[in-house]
Amino acid sequence: MTTHRHVDPSFARPAAYQQEIYSKGLKGIRPRFTFDVSQWGPMAKEILPANAWGYVHGDAGSRQTDENNLASFKRWGIVPSRLVKFDKVDLSTKVLGMDLAYPLILAPVGVLQLFNEGKELAVAQAAKNAGVPYTLSTAAASSIEEAAQASDDGLRFFQLYWPTREHDEITISMLKRAKAAGYKALLVTLDTYILGWRPDDENHAYNPFLRPDSIGVEIGFSDPVFRKHFKKETGKEIEEDLPHAAREWSQIVFPGMSNGWEDLQLLKEHWDGPIVLKGIHTVPDAKRAVEAGVQGIVVSNHGGRQVDGCVASLDVLPDIAEAVGDKIDILFDSGIRCGTDIVKALALGAKAVLVGRPYVYGLAFGGQDGVEHVLKSLLGDLDLSLQLSGIPSVDKKHLNRDCLRRIN
Repeated sequence: MTTHRHVDPSFARPAAYQQEIYSKGLKGIRPRFTFDVSQWGPMAKEILPANAWGYVHGDAGSRQTDENNLASFKRWGIVPSRLVKFDKVDLSTKVLGMDLAYPLILAPVGVLQLFNEGKELAVAQAAKNAGVPYTLSTAAASSIEEAAQASDDGLRFFQLYWPTREHDEITISMLKRAKAAGYKALLVTLDTYILGWRPDDENHAYNPFLRPDSIGVEIGFSDPVFRKHFKKETGKEIEEDLPHAAREWSQIVFPGMSNGWEDLQLLKEHWDGPIVLKGIHTVPDAKRAVEAGVQGIVVSNHGGRQVDGCVASLDVLPDIAEAVGDKIDILFDSGIRCGTDIVKALALGAKAVLVGRPYVYGLAFGGQDGVEHVLKSLLGDLDLSLQLSGIPSVDKKHLNRDCLRRIN
């Protein structure tokens, strides 16, 4: 069993962040960043170039899926219990055989250099300090090894954009590198074998994966098997033709067609840790994941970035949890914006949640400090919300659907 790593003292009791701010206020010190979660995005927008903002904030089509995700949390209300006596909330949990300090994982987000020069390294360091797992995206601006070094002894996962079977050697190379660099779980994204219809990016004629730099393609550019492949195809080193190399790597990790269930055997043969399928949205697919022998699923619609008009992930979570929750670890992603969103997702069947856009906004407006502020805020809100609701832990015996009521 893997235990969670050291947590920085400033994260040891999440609700204490509030008291820290109030204590500084007595000395006339105002907080550097806002606690209003609705303002994190606008703060980032003020700083970022239009194309970078369009990339992180943008969604598929008319944004209906993102709107559905956000609205779904408002359909559930927390029902507090009173005179429940306990000292503090136990936020620890076990996911994929690993003991975590908190039921929170940083979701894989690519091209982080668009938002801050600290890129993935700043986020990995913030995650380590917070004691939460960091998930490195295949679409990173840092190599697998660089992000691992920044994470140091922090818990880290690797997210795979999965090439088709003609490029098995490249897939295997990425898995070997991630395993050698200490990544403990593999998250396989199933819904992004081609990029969705994204008007914000299209308006700026902007695809970061085709630019003549390493942003979003560094994992490929640093991969020995891909480098050999590119040299064989073109007779050139990557550095001699960056535009062509970026396009070639993009076509490999976003190949335009999906692998099949039978192809999971390749990953099982070359990854000896937990495998998690990200993008599950139906009970039949969740059952197929159990049959396939993977250890976890992420109920996710990619935050609304891939398919417009898609049902909210929270709306399908209860049925999936009821069907397979006792057979596989269920994680949740898509629409988490505050601590009470985390409460609701856990109550409806998730063992932990993935958070994406909020920490990217923090990275944009404050670098590593901004990411840590977002994490402290989310965890502090979670801690106090459970405390005030008479819920002593995130264990299912305390936090379950009985803690919620459907509002409409």
